[in-house]
Amino acid sequence: MAMKLQWRALMPVACIALAVVSGSVRAQEVPLVTGEHWTKSPEQAKKAYLVGIANVIQIETAYAGATPPPDTQSVVPRFVRGLKGHTLDSVREGLDRWYAAHPDQLQRPVIETIWFEMVVPGLQKPR
Repeated sequence: MAMKLQWRALMPVACIALAVVSGSVRAQEVPLVTGEHWTKSPEQAKKAYLVGIANVIQIETAYAGATPPPDTQSVVPRFVRGLKGHTLDSVREGLDRWYAAHPDQLQRPVIETIWFEMVVPGLQKPR
């Protein structure tokens, strides 16, 4: 009976350890999407990528509720403010235009391009 209790006590610890290890392996396998990937992707894949980013931002915003974290603790509030007025299509078209105008910058990550070419300029606009 004591042995059975020990196994029951160790089982959650083993499951958590397995989840942590497998989670970090998966995180390391996630590729960074660059302009090279972007320019070679069909429109539907581009939209799916942007929907994924939008979903993460929406989840973070909903989780924060009425008290969003300050800008020093999260980029999410700045993403929301900086992309105000944009649609998925306007972001996609903006990225297409930017990478077409900067073929020497195809190694630049798409998320970085969104940040510096859309979010930051959007933050400069008067509210």
